Formats: sequence, structure tokens, C-alpha cells
Amino acid sequence: MKYYHKLIENNAAWAKEMVEQDAEFFAKREAKQTPHYLVIGCSDSRVPLELMTGALPGEMFVHRNIGNQVWETDLNVLSVVQFAVHVLDVEHVIVCGHSNCGALKAASGPSSNGLIDHWLADIRNVIRWHKNDLEACQDADTRLHKLSHLNVRQQVGVLSRMPIILDAWSRGKRPMLHGWVYDIGSGLIERVVEQVDSVEKAAILLPTN
Repeated sequence: MKYYHKLIENNAAWAKEMVEQDAEFFAKREAKQTPHYLVIGCSDSRVPLELMTGALPGEMFVHRNIGNQVWETDLNVLSVVQFAVHVLDVEHVIVCGHSNCGALKAASGPSSNGLIDHWLADIRNVIRWHKNDLEACQDADTRLHKLSHLNVRQQVGVLSRMPIILDAWSRGKRPMLHGWVYDIGSGLIERVVEQVDSVEKAAILLPTN
């Protein structure tokens, strides 16, 4: 229980600090949210999206799942993207993967992982499409790192073909799509894909199979 109670204590200390710095900090955010970013990240506990970017409450709309996947049949992610783009009018949509990802390791191995294997299907497609490039990597760590980049590119590519995004682009140049890989070992973000805001720019993200 000590870990749980620590969270509550930390919350009280944080809230107190925020109010001491700005008496209206919470009041200014209570009525509505106006985030600039939608970030689709991995559920991994080592990837603190707001903390690692310095984003304040209200700046970042977040969706997380195992392996930062974007499925065109996933009502959850579709609803998040729809709300973020059409209602909140976010300027940027970012897919954020990370180093040493357990989902990518599971998808790369021969073992059965139970129910999650269904969720890993698209990652396995990426591995199949880029089999030669991945096998050319000198070691397992390099291969996993490359797969992290390829997986992010794939998910940004799926986003770029969603009717939600295409409709938004038909009305203007937002949102811009980006892809990141967060290096857990260094704490730094690697920029994989940047500033995709049209069908023409998204063409580079099409998979080759």
C-alpha cells in the first residue's frame, strides 16, 4: 500500500506547488481543454509522455496502447482521433514509439503470447515487409531499434490514410503527422517522420510488401 499512498501524497504536493506558482493554474484549465497535440503512445510505464516533453495539463491529448498501434478497425483509437481532430482541432498528431519495446520483442519471437498475439499482427506485417533490412542488422539490439522506427512509420502511414485525417486535410493543412521513437536509455526523442500534412507527403509512408 505504501506505493499507492505515495501517489496521493505526491498529488497533494504537486497541486500545492502549481497553485503557489500560479493561483489560477487549475481554474484556467477547468472550463475547457485546448491541446495542441494528440500523442498516440505505448502503454509502457517507462515512457512518461507529458514529463519527457515538459507538456503542461491541457497541452497534450493522449491515447496509449500496447506497441503504439493505430488500427483502422479499433473504435477506441478512431474515436480519439476523431475527437482530437474534428472537435479539439489539434495542430499535430504524433505517434511515439520507444526503445526496448516489449511488444516489438514479442512480435519478433516464435513463442505464443496468448491474446496479445492478435494485437501484434500489424507489427508482424512490418517485420515481414522489411525482412531483408531487419536481417541485415548486425545484432538483436540494432534490429529492435530499426523495428521501432519502422513500426512508427507504419502507424503514421495508417493515420495518413484514415478518412478522418483525409477529410481534415481537404479543408486545410492540419493536423501535421509526426513519428517519434523515445530512447529510454538516454531520455531523448528521435524524430522518425515529420510534418506530413498532405496525401503527397504521406506517399513515402506506404508499405512495400
